Amino acid sequence: MVVFSNPSQPSDTYEMHPATPSSPEHRSLLRDDDLHEGTDAADAKGLRNLMLKLGASFFLFGLINNVLYVIILSAALDLVPPSTPKGIIAFCNIAPALVAKVGWPYILKGRIRYAKRLVGCCLLSAFGMLIVAFFDSLFMRLLGIGIASFSSGLGELTFLQLSTTYAPPSVAGHSVGYFSSGTGAAGLVGAFLWWEVRGLGVRVGVGLSSFMPFIIPLTYYFLLPPASTFLANYDDPPSAANVPYTAIPGEEDLPGEEEGSSRPGLKASVALSAQDKWRLVRPLLVRYMLPLFCVYLFEYTINQGIAPTLLYPVPSPQEHAFLSKIIHSVRDYYPLWQLVYQTTVFLSRSSISIGIPPLPMRLLSLPAIIQAVILVTLAVESAVGIFPSDLDEAWSIVTVFLLISLEGICGGSAYVNVFYRINQDQTTPSPHATAHDIERTRQEREFKIGSVGFADSSGILFASLVAVPMEVFLCKSQVARGKMLCKGL
Repeated sequence: MVVFSNPSQPSDTYEMHPATPSSPEHRSLLRDDDLHEGTDAADAKGLRNLMLKLGASFFLFGLINNVLYVIILSAALDLVPPSTPKGIIAFCNIAPALVAKVGWPYILKGRIRYAKRLVGCCLLSAFGMLIVAFFDSLFMRLLGIGIASFSSGLGELTFLQLSTTYAPPSVAGHSVGYFSSGTGAAGLVGAFLWWEVRGLGVRVGVGLSSFMPFIIPLTYYFLLPPASTFLANYDDPPSAANVPYTAIPGEEDLPGEEEGSSRPGLKASVALSAQDKWRLVRPLLVRYMLPLFCVYLFEYTINQGIAPTLLYPVPSPQEHAFLSKIIHSVRDYYPLWQLVYQTTVFLSRSSISIGIPPLPMRLLSLPAIIQAVILVTLAVESAVGIFPSDLDEAWSIVTVFLLISLEGICGGSAYVNVFYRINQDQTTPSPHATAHDIERTRQEREFKIGSVGFADSSGILFASLVAVPMEVFLCKSQVARGKMLCKGL
């Protein structure tokens, strides 16, 4: 039996030592209830502090990694000339991220050097935002957006993979829950930040945001607890599910990420082949990827193609004192729908981190089904007008408000539950597993959670292609029945 020792950040070179019954390596966290049982008050307090640091770290990872994406979308009107379709910003903000999510887990192989990857993502994001800030040409700004997008996509799959290096499953799930919450908060924080700095202009406003990516390596090195610190006085035998990554300082020159995993004590490199990856992916296609793809396809089709046409007369102060304080012109409807959507996405992506139980596996497709019903309902409302408006337009506004809220809940719930479930979907090797077997199991876990990430990005990309003609069609349908509000925007 071998275990891995030497506590450090989970990413670097391994060293093998024989396990002894009295060694701290022999006692690992495995059972979830052991987190709170079998420890004295001091140990419990220390564990709570560790969990707090872990949650804060992954929340910051999700927030900073995704906030630049939101800032770019919020600044779209200021980044391109009036004659340029704003959809080109959305395309350049998602396509490179999709390339990163497909490229790294599927094409490249070997163990992951998390520190190098995250520092690289930080530098790429900052460089991309600086290009956007200091160049006025459309080509250079789109290039900068593409670089930042690639970095964001690579960062998202990296943090999800990083969560699998923690044990026991409750700790790994804790990290995923807070990362998801951070990505949800990015929508609100990014929109608010651009609202505050847009008066400074693109050069200063976007230039200031280029410093935000440096929070990621600072968090990784100074706040994130190493996976090995969650080892404690428990008697379960070590396995791939509960032995964290450990490192030997000073051996950075060994073969590493995307080159195979040659380590001391292993006679051959450990790297998943293309056949291995296809074998791992096939069970995930229907179980995880299809629901996530459908949710994001429907969600972003609603946001980009239908929501801009959900317009109603401005409520009068005499009849609707509350609504009239929120909606002052027809142009206020779309920002209102986006605010409602971002708020409910944040709340639903935070569901696991605030203690709401995850969806059962059999219900993972439910958000996609509800999302499809919402899409059809709002599309028919926009084209035909099915909500009651003969008595009071406020009923239509409130109904749309509720449906957009449900849309955000479904989108955020699908994201957090899919990645939580795949994070918890662990293969436990036999008690007699070798170091080679344990390393292979770890790489399989990292690959599986990383391979699913392209489903949401591809759904967004397809939605951007569907949304433009849908918006045009819905506006024409409104004009044909005498509703001219979409023409006044």
